[in-house]
Amino acid sequence: MRYYIIAGEASGDLHGSNLMKALYKEDTNADIRFWGGDLMQKAGGTLVSHYKDRAFMGFFEVLRNLNKVLVFLEFCKKDIAQFQPNVIIFIDNSGFNLRVAKWAKQEGFKTNYYISPQVWASRVGRIKGIRRDIDKMFVILPFEKEFYEKYEYEVTFVGHPLIDAIADRKQVGEFKFRETYNLGDQPIIALLPGSRKQEIIKMLAVMLSVVDDFSEYKFVIAGAPSQDFSFYERIIGDRKVSFIDNKTYDLLSVSTAALVTSGTATLETALFKVPQVVCYKAGSISYQIAKRIITLKFISLVNLIMNREVVTELIQQDFTKTRLKKELTKILDGKYRQELFLEYFELEKKLGGKGASQKTARLIVEGLTAELG
Repeated sequence: MRYYIIAGEASGDLHGSNLMKALYKEDTNADIRFWGGDLMQKAGGTLVSHYKDRAFMGFFEVLRNLNKVLVFLEFCKKDIAQFQPNVIIFIDNSGFNLRVAKWAKQEGFKTNYYISPQVWASRVGRIKGIRRDIDKMFVILPFEKEFYEKYEYEVTFVGHPLIDAIADRKQVGEFKFRETYNLGDQPIIALLPGSRKQEIIKMLAVMLSVVDDFSEYKFVIAGAPSQDFSFYERIIGDRKVSFIDNKTYDLLSVSTAALVTSGTATLETALFKVPQVVCYKAGSISYQIAKRIITLKFISLVNLIMNREVVTELIQQDFTKTRLKKELTKILDGKYRQELFLEYFELEKKLGGKGASQKTARLIVEGLTAELG
């Protein structure tokens, strides 16, 4: 059968690649065409567009690049029409995907969504369009099923694919890792400033401002696969920090603490049981718009899933050198770390067990097989 998958950003590429591997197991004749990244390309199939070519962050940035977005949308529709897939699988990336889904449903294509748009965070009115345009929704956060039920839309909770991604990764020995990247023997503080240029520019400079205050630690920047080192180098300047490209999981596995930009990385850091400070700062216009439409008490997935403050969030004006230094000092304290580890274990239980990607692939294939008879 023919599958058309649309994913955006590094996290979508990761989950999309694992879903593709599972689809190939469930359907040995699968023909997959996709929008994604390097990991999906390694899994097989045909890459149509790389996510790094359309990584626009925030309301203002999207508006500024609106013509590019519209060109991508029209190209995507034409490519789908030519490929004639048995199903289109949307992965997160709601701004783009929901627009394609509306068209696809009108054209009679079967539509599945893996990793729900964050309608529970803002713009609840989008649920009406989701109910109309999406045949099946597979969600990965435990509270999403109950949320959608309030709007009479049945979805399937499949567990979180990060559990598989972390469990199945090739293990790295700490000594070998430190030796490979010349990290010495100091305890490591990981800096995860995000994956898009706009957010890295805003986040990394403040994260680096505390380096000299913790000289007994080794600060290491986790480079995103979508950005070259030359881009980071301009921000780093002469600060004594290390940089490791596209090895975030290996870095977290040996880290003592982390400063993390809000997003999927906060959950990844928690699953590696690394104490963290969650950071977020957007452009002033984007932030003012977001503040008016986002109704959540928290921005990090860790706190949202636990429904209480487990990790500290430094947002916008609170994201300063003074606050960051204070909160980093706190998470390096032994007593605090013990309490946080217990919270992290409870978080992992809430996310369900292994097998999210395989379960989703099986349900998609079974659904198609039943329809085709």
